[in-house]
Amino acid sequence: MDTVVLSERDICTKRIVPALLHAGWEQGQFREEVKLTDGRVMVRGKLASRIQNPDVKGGPKRADLVLYARPNVPIAVVEAKQAKFSVAHGMQQALAYAEMLDAPFAISSNGEGFLLHDRTGLTQPTSRELSLTEFPSLTELWPLYQQWKGLVEAPAVKLIEQPFYSDGSGKEPRYYQRVAVNRAIEAIAKGRQRVLLVMATGTGKTYTAFQIIWRLWKAKAKKRILFLADRNILVDQTMQQDFAPFGEVMHKVTNREVKKNYEIYLALYQAVTGREEWKQIYRQFPADFFDLVVIDECHRGSAADDSAWRDVLDYFSNATHLGLTATPKETKEASNSTYFGEQVYTYSLKQGIEDGFLAPYKVIRIATDIDAVGYIPEKGKVDKLGRAVEQRQYNTKDFDRNLVLEKRTRLVASKVWEYLKATDPMAKTIVFCDDQDHAERMRQELVKLIPAAASNRRYVMRITGDDNEGKAQLSYFIDNDEPYPVIVTTSKLLTTGVDAKTCKLIVLDQNINSMTEFKQIIGRGTRLREDYQKLYFTIMDFKGATRLFADPDFDGEPVVIYEPKPDEPGVPPDETATLGVGEPEPPSYSHRDPGDDEVPLGDKAGGTGGEGRVKYVIDDVNVRVAVERSQYLDADGKLITEDYRVLLKDDIKKTLRAEFGSLTDFLRRWTTAARKQAVVEELADHGVPLEVLQQAVSNGSELDVFDLVAHVAFDQRPLTRRERANNVKKRDVFGKYSRQARAVLEALLEKFADHGVQDIEDANVLELPPFDQFGSKTQIRRGIFGSVEQYTQAVQELEQALYGQDELKQA
Repeated sequence: MDTVVLSERDICTKRIVPALLHAGWEQGQFREEVKLTDGRVMVRGKLASRIQNPDVKGGPKRADLVLYARPNVPIAVVEAKQAKFSVAHGMQQALAYAEMLDAPFAISSNGEGFLLHDRTGLTQPTSRELSLTEFPSLTELWPLYQQWKGLVEAPAVKLIEQPFYSDGSGKEPRYYQRVAVNRAIEAIAKGRQRVLLVMATGTGKTYTAFQIIWRLWKAKAKKRILFLADRNILVDQTMQQDFAPFGEVMHKVTNREVKKNYEIYLALYQAVTGREEWKQIYRQFPADFFDLVVIDECHRGSAADDSAWRDVLDYFSNATHLGLTATPKETKEASNSTYFGEQVYTYSLKQGIEDGFLAPYKVIRIATDIDAVGYIPEKGKVDKLGRAVEQRQYNTKDFDRNLVLEKRTRLVASKVWEYLKATDPMAKTIVFCDDQDHAERMRQELVKLIPAAASNRRYVMRITGDDNEGKAQLSYFIDNDEPYPVIVTTSKLLTTGVDAKTCKLIVLDQNINSMTEFKQIIGRGTRLREDYQKLYFTIMDFKGATRLFADPDFDGEPVVIYEPKPDEPGVPPDETATLGVGEPEPPSYSHRDPGDDEVPLGDKAGGTGGEGRVKYVIDDVNVRVAVERSQYLDADGKLITEDYRVLLKDDIKKTLRAEFGSLTDFLRRWTTAARKQAVVEELADHGVPLEVLQQAVSNGSELDVFDLVAHVAFDQRPLTRRERANNVKKRDVFGKYSRQARAVLEALLEKFADHGVQDIEDANVLELPPFDQFGSKTQIRRGIFGSVEQYTQAVQELEQALYGQDELKQA
């Protein structure tokens, strides 16, 4: 067989697969073209699209072949390349995919042989070439896998062989969820009693926990399991969604009532413990009742020696403890790693964004003049209640906690509504405030500004720990199909765990010094929902909280940081920069229940704040947006000041020139393309869909893709689609065709003028008016034009007329 002419797919099918079968592998033990990632979402201006081309950085990743030792245990990755390359050409890719899948063997092949890399280090040499007939069998690789993982005892092997849960729909865990589940199972199989998983918000921690529990429960390794959470809505969501397959063996502990005839228990930790002894109902269970305790959002308390959670964990100390968190806490007062040990797996926010499983985000920074320079009241200044205001410098950390400037609150609300009006007035929005009083004042200011809020009380709601009416609206806010509430103001209640999948705007008017809390807040927006047009989200920062991005340890990156000047809108213009950013040390831990540190609404502004502090209220100090620069961080972390409209166009120009080279090269590519739509698809694969190109030019919606590329990349004068169509009409282009054929081509020309070249190349357009008056698609192509080929030729001649040499000169 002449392998030189074979494609990569042919190499897999005709060379590699026969070698696997010859080595004793069965069809069910390997899979071809295994999808690993979705492809990163690129954001430009208000538009976002996925990178579709797997050969472009950030594009979707697919492994050519994955071999499985057991249905849930990947053992080797094979990367295929064409025969014109060396046998080692695909090794770096194979190693990257093997690391992602936690597979010990990476294999590269060009169809002539194999290069095997042993990541376990148990065989020598680590890399060795093999002929097609020397491919290793599962019998050879499996003992190496067991030794690598330390899984040699029969009970341990039986446990890792337990299948994942499947509902029959074909849904499978994502690659990182599979690795997280397997790592946790492996650790427990080897007798580890404290296990920690770190997974970014929005990556499916609860689903991962379910699969771990399911496999342990089905294998009878853990017979009774307790799942602890700190929010009632989290427990309810878990039971109704991910844990639903447990059915009747599952029970939620409520009303401080203990029932011992179930196997899977879910509980709010506040429901099973408390400072008073009578509240500590967990003691009604025997200490050895549970075999496994799963602690959701374990950063909130389980690792603190004096926390109520810790009392429960100490009581059930004989059980295995599995901690789940997006933000492990490491402070003097609390340490997840001290309690659980080193995490067995981490999937970061940055990785989730790069893989295309999490939404990227933009940052709008707005600083007021008093935030920038502070505020010192004049001597004898009194607040609204007539109290003398202490004369000292007040700055951002004081505002809304020690000093309320009502006009500042009004300005923040106006900027929030300005952004929503300009983008999407129905975009789900969370406004994080300093305390409950601040959240109520913000709600009131937003209601005054938003016309729809006057007639719909649910348009803006305050959801805080002390407000039962507001809390009752939480389930509606997180429901993807419920439009209201649109905006919620809060302080602490929504910082963690609440699954608001369609949240598009997060407003920070809260002093945040905790990286743990900051990342949890960011996590409210990271979920992707393409079916609801949620591909990215925006953070609007009024108190400098996003300075936490600057720490090198931060594991996520905003796509742009925008700081408007006083006379500029709060909505960022078109921008494309990709930025790298960071995270500081977390602060000390507080084990109080969420909401305990909020200033109760009863401590009205103007009264005494929490812990005896005085809160002054001043209504006669003017506040405006300070003079700021528009800035972003480049890929190297350098601070760049640019005009964002120019930035969008320049960034696209670089991409287009990298793709097409010179104007001559582009014209050659365009004129020789059998389908112009193929060029449009190539652009989309490189992260420049037609919509983005149109946005880069003031009249972009009137231009065809040809003129958009020629103008943006090569500074050619564009013609509108209508101008091109009219130029064709002036010439006798269709004279050689029959009357009916001319009518069809003239109608296609109108379609081009209205929508562009992609419409005239799509034969399905013939099924739409006005073409339906000429007959069916088949009748038009075969009856009027003589054949499908002759119709295709006529369309190509129409395109040549639209983009002929005379027209190209005009462009």
